Amino acid sequence: MNHFLLPESNNVTVQAASFGVNAMELLINDLIKLGARRDRLKCKVFGGARMIAGLSDVGQKNAYFVLDFLRREGIECSGQSLGGTQARRIEFWPDSGRARQKMLGEAQIFEPIKPPEPVSDVELF
Repeated sequence: MNHFLLPESNNVTVQAASFGVNAMELLINDLIKLGARRDRLKCKVFGGARMIAGLSDVGQKNAYFVLDFLRREGIECSGQSLGGTQARRIEFWPDSGRARQKMLGEAQIFEPIKPPEPVSDVELF
């Protein structure tokens, strides 16, 4: 199971596993080391919600990234729930492949914070 924050690195100093491309490679390689066969891998994808208005839609970029990554790698996506504005809580049972999603209510779409107006300590009269 992966949870990544950004699809790819753009010279941002964040832990490598936070990026989709790194997280997916690490997960697939570890599964293969444990005996999984690449040709039998299947996945389900969740997330990609838009959580902050006014900024780039990272959730949508993550959704596009993961679906494209799976297509290029030949990994079947057997289920998905992507987009929207609600956070999700995911439960996953690896032995059966069962996953359950709980929507966590309508997210508050936060507007970007604007810097305060400059304040002068000079009083004119």
